[in-house]
Amino acid sequence: MKPEHPLNTIPPMVIVLTLIILGIEAVFQLANAGFIGGPRGVGWRFAAIESYGFSPAVLDRVLINSDYSFDILKRFVTYPFINVEMTQVAFCAALTLALGKFVAEYYGGLKVLFVYLLSSVIGATVFGVFATGTFPLVGGFTPVYGLIGAYTYALWLRLGQAGENQLLAFRLIGVLLLIQLIFGVISGLTMQVPPSPSWIAELAGFFSGLAASTLLAPGGWSAFVARMRQRS
Repeated sequence: MKPEHPLNTIPPMVIVLTLIILGIEAVFQLANAGFIGGPRGVGWRFAAIESYGFSPAVLDRVLINSDYSFDILKRFVTYPFINVEMTQVAFCAALTLALGKFVAEYYGGLKVLFVYLLSSVIGATVFGVFATGTFPLVGGFTPVYGLIGAYTYALWLRLGQAGENQLLAFRLIGVLLLIQLIFGVISGLTMQVPPSPSWIAELAGFFSGLAASTLLAPGGWSAFVARMRQRS
């Protein structure tokens, strides 16, 4: 019997999202090394942040100036694919593969894309409302947290079916928030930089993925209401 290739177990939509993340970073790395883009290639990452990143000013353009142009609206879903460093790329790619595989197997392949985009849009919107200053929102952690929300809900359901403590489903988000807090404190002390407000978008992404899962899970909203009635 011919052994099954490990990539065959990963849904195509998850592979596509991961390849986009890695492919864009590969272009930036090649440009920084001088292989493509010439002298201007070094600035491609900053140009991409300026052209595809999100900031509170983008939301102001939509709400105050009624600017619904493609250049403005695209930023709600393009910023996750522009990362600022290799560590961020590695974590986002790895978590997208792992969580995306689980979410796709439980909810369905296309629903992974739905959660990814929905959490990106909601995360950016909440960031635009509550973040101050001109700090840009870039990187794939916001939709990754959306996938964590979907994963948490699926695990919550499975623990309930097994008669176990469903609060254990929130261990992953708790650990990640703790790690993020520790790194934020360390960066602030060693590099003397203010903490990034991106946690606003990431937390919003998590809750949007968690909320959307009540509709995406088997049985949808009716099953969720039935479970709540049983608990009451």
